[in-house]
Amino acid sequence: MSLALAFRYYGYAQYVSETTEQQSVIKVRAALALLGARGQVRALDDSARTAKEAAAALGIEVGQIASSLIFLADGEPVLVIASGGHRVDTTQLAAVLGVNEITKANADDVRAATGFAIGGVAPVGHPHPLRTIVDIALSRFDEVWAAGGHPHYVFPTSYDELLRITAGEAAEVG
Repeated sequence: MSLALAFRYYGYAQYVSETTEQQSVIKVRAALALLGARGQVRALDDSARTAKEAAAALGIEVGQIASSLIFLADGEPVLVIASGGHRVDTTQLAAVLGVNEITKANADDVRAATGFAIGGVAPVGHPHPLRTIVDIALSRFDEVWAAGGHPHYVFPTSYDELLRITAGEAAEVG
């Protein structure tokens, strides 16, 4: 299909959105391969924008979802990979990071820090290294699942592998 025909058929925004999202999945696949991760990115039939949706689509506990969340720690982006089973305690996170203020990043901050849209933020494949905190609650599962760069894509990993591929620090966050 030509670009002009795709624009007419899908509409410009839809076509560009789908193209960008597909590139984000390719970026995650490449990062995982480069990092020697064992899991493969796979597509889901339904959206996995939330931990609850992802767990339902995979038939697993919500706690097995490794949610990649961006916070601003004294204005600097920090990636927190939290168990989908609970919320991040920002006071506790501030203590872990040794900062005064933690705020939740907005959609523009998330995209600038990670290159991904909210709902599909992967723990790898970012434009620049991010300080990363990995929730120790994920360690109770043999397998956890993370976003693959798009709300319909995920990949399996382990807690230890997640720490390794993200160069993350283990901490209680919730």
